[in-house]
Formats: sequence, C-alpha cells, structure tokens
Amino acid sequence: MERDGIQAAKLEGEELKQCEDEVSHLALDIGGSLIKMVYFSSNSICSSDDQKNGFIKDGIDTAGGNLNYTVLSGKLHFLKFETTKISECMKFISTKRLQEYGDKDDEASASDKNIIKATGGGAFKFADLFKEKLGIILDKVDEMSCLVAGANFLLKAVHQEAFTYLDGQKDYVQIDHKDLYPYLLVNVGSGVSMIKVDGDNEFERVSGTSVGGGTFWGLGKLLTKCKSFDELLELSRQGNNRVIDMLVGDIYGGMDYSKIGLTSTAIASSFGKAVSENKELEDYRAEDVARSLLRMISNNIGQIAYLNALRFGLKRIFFGGFFIRGHAYTMDTLSVAVNFWSKGEAKALFLRHEGFLGALGAFMSYENKGFTDITHQFIEQNSSIPKSSFGTEDGSESSTRAHVRDNECIECRVQVRN
Repeated sequence: MERDGIQAAKLEGEELKQCEDEVSHLALDIGGSLIKMVYFSSNSICSSDDQKNGFIKDGIDTAGGNLNYTVLSGKLHFLKFETTKISECMKFISTKRLQEYGDKDDEASASDKNIIKATGGGAFKFADLFKEKLGIILDKVDEMSCLVAGANFLLKAVHQEAFTYLDGQKDYVQIDHKDLYPYLLVNVGSGVSMIKVDGDNEFERVSGTSVGGGTFWGLGKLLTKCKSFDELLELSRQGNNRVIDMLVGDIYGGMDYSKIGLTSTAIASSFGKAVSENKELEDYRAEDVARSLLRMISNNIGQIAYLNALRFGLKRIFFGGFFIRGHAYTMDTLSVAVNFWSKGEAKALFLRHEGFLGALGAFMSYENKGFTDITHQFIEQNSSIPKSSFGTEDGSESSTRAHVRDNECIECRVQVRN
C-alpha cells in the first residue's frame, strides 16, 4: 500500500479491488454546546476509466484533466457529541483509532506525531486534554474561516444542498456557482454569527447575537427540566405557543391590526399571557413552554438576519448551525420572519448539512496535505437515503429531514494526489 494522506488498496490493471475501510483526515469543531466531527473513510479505488469519464458533474472540474491523482470511493462521516460529555467523544476517537488519521509530524517525538485539524473555542480550551488523553495535537483553524469554507464547499459541490422551507413546503434551490456571492451566512450555534460572504476566502463578520441555540437549550432546561437539546425540540413539536404568547388578537378582541399589516395571530409579546394569568410555571405544559421559547428565539434571529441583509443589500440568507436541526417549525419561523420583514424580497435558505459547516471547513484545510483542492473534488454519489455511521439505514424521520443527520454518513468520492 502507498500512503499520501490516505491509505488505499492497490489497483491491479483495470480491475477494481475492494479493501477494508481506511479512515483518514479527522476534523473537529468544538463549540460551547456541541462537538461536531467529520472524517472520511475510503473503501475502494475507482478505475482509471471512471477517473477520466465519470466524475465531472455540476460544473465541478477534476484537476483540469491532470490524471496524477487517485479517486477514492468511500464515506464522509458526520457525528456530534455534547461538549459537557467530551469524554464520550474521546472514547469514540480512541475506539476507532481516529487519532491516527490526521497529519503526521515525522520530526516530532512519538507522543506528538498525531495532528488533528480543529476549530471552535474548544480547540483552545481542551487542547491540553486531547494531548494528555489521546496524544493528539490540535492544529487550530480559524472558526469564521472554517464556517465560510464549509458553506462555500457545500453550495458548490453537493447536489441539492440548499433549500427553502415555508408553510410546510420544502423546495430545493439550484445554486449558480457564478452567481453565488455575495450572501449572508447566519450560523446559529450556542450564539449567532452573521457573516457577509463575498467570495472564496472573502468574508466579514458583520453582526451577531447572544440569543441563540445555547439560549434555547439553557432556558429550556431551566423551564422544562429537559435533559437534552433533542428532548427539548421534541417537546416543542407537541406544544402550542398561543397558550403562553400574547397575540395581536388578544389585545384587539380577536381582530387583525390591518393598518400596519399585523394579523390577529401575530405574536405581540412572547410569554406575554403569563403576566396576566394567575398561574405558576408548573401550571403550564412543558410542551407549550418549549414551543413558545423556540418561536421567540427563531423570530429574533430571523429579524436580525434580515436587518443585516438589508444593511448590505443581500437577497439570500443561508442559515446554518445545530440549532436548526432540520426542525420544520424552526425553519418555518425563520422563513416567515425573513419573508415578513422583507415583504417577500429576501429568502431564507437552509442547508442539509447545516450543523457541520465548521467541521467541514477544518476538514478541507487538509487539502495541502494530500487532498487535491477538495473544495472542487468532492463528488456526492448518494445521500438521498442517509446511512448511519454504523451502517444501518434509517428512514424514520419525516420528509423535512432529507439532509444528513447526527451520527450518519454520505457516500462520496474524493481525489488525492498520487
């Protein structure tokens, strides 16, 4: 076997030979609430005819016709762990021996040879812990650069990555690579960053808010006693925010305030009914509290995002981050907020791989260490039915969750230098 960043099976003549899955290029995005992980595992080398004929799709150039590369078929894995349970992440890395699949520093001591790309604040906070427990050196990559690189990569290279979601209708959007920029990237993690993207490696963080996914999770934990983000989201699916939120109709006797364009069902004050009702927290259903909280935070993010898009004359707003999670109500609320405030002129767009932008950006920073310009060499084979990272197919989610979810993978092909 030859190794140039990725181990692969030998190709004998024109025969395609299967091999054991070979893992490579682990990357981490360690946030305040969640750790996101991306790694590639190859299971075969594609034939030379396939390399010549099969891999030019959707305007993706394959190294300008230069065949000094190998096409590897395999899977790109996406996983997440709670940051408070970082030991589970480390156990997974150790069990899979993923610490061996980053960069190698041959001149370093044996304990310092394993170098893994990492981004997010936790790459600094937990650097010593990773070195002590796993012998990993975290090669820190700038967080904003990774978010933008991950988003640009997905929008250029992955088929049906972006979509709109409004009134229960999901529509994929075809992205014209020549007309991609500028756009506003709204990454909703623990907090929210709003980034104006003008091109490859051209961006500026123009705004943000501390009211984000961490706010939803933190307040939700205090108010509902939920133990996890997923549990809180599930509660919100079953709730009715109108039990707690004060609506325009509650103030105007069931009527619209049509003069300024407010319907009777518009929220006048989030959690406003709790002021006038003689009730304690335990008198409200946890489901309704979760729904109201989700609506409040989503509306706030949507409005701030639009105001920043208006500020720079941007018509497209891409939302990413694990707060969204493909959750229909969250996406619909963000879309309604953008549509309402822009009077239909701006669009809220979502990404199938929304939670892994930073991790993907860190993953792609390996391109100088074996991958050949991976931003243009990723070719998706099949992700319409995502598979779990443990190989089982799962179609249990609703149709709104056609994108990659937690702890899953998509089949793909990448190119590496020979």
